[in-house]
Parts: sequence; C-alpha cells; structure tokens
Amino acid sequence: MRLKGKRGFWPLALMWLPAGLTATALVRFSAPGDWASWLLAIPSLAIAAPFGLPLALACRALWRQGRRRTAWTAGIGLGAVTVAAVLFAGLLGPLAIAVCAVVLSLPVWIAWWLARRR
Repeated sequence: MRLKGKRGFWPLALMWLPAGLTATALVRFSAPGDWASWLLAIPSLAIAAPFGLPLALACRALWRQGRRRTAWTAGIGLGAVTVAAVLFAGLLGPLAIAVCAVVLSLPVWIAWWLARRR
C-alpha cells in the first residue's frame, strides 16, 4: 500500500478513526489471550471508517492551502478528541457517531473557510 502521493490520502483518511478506536480499546480493555474477540470486532470497526472523513477532508483542504502545520496540529488534536468522543457516542449508535465526528470537524472547516477568504 502506497501512503505517499494522491492515493496515499484515502487509506489514511478511512483508517485513522478505526485505528484510534482499536488502540484505545486495546489499552483500556485488553486481556492476555483475548485476540479472538478482537478479530470478531473488526466488522463493527468498519462502520466507523467513513466517520473519520469529515476531519480528514478538512485537514486536506487546509493542507492544499499551504497551511501544513495547521493541518497536522488540527488533525492530531481534534483526531484525539474525536476518538474519545466517538467511544462514548458509540453507545448511542451510528447516527450519534456521525454527528459527533461532523461537529468535531467543524473548527477545521471554519479555519479553512477563514483562510480561504483572506
């Protein structure tokens, strides 16, 4: 899998949220010998993949404007907050996850819009 260039964005954009949820769950709930249950959880993590796109696309828009440091800072900071919020929103269902992910990406979209106006 190529992670640089035009095609490298999409795998990372789709996988950052499931990877963050998996890492958080492994740290919090992992027990030795529990790998079979993690393999069974993979399909449910696939549901979370598209919900990472709003933040990834907003950061990409900032990146294309030449604001690379801002894009990385916003992506990492709001990505961590999004993973934490999605853990709790997951208890309410996929619609709550989607709303949470979109709302938490709004600051980056606002920053992109303000930078574009200047």
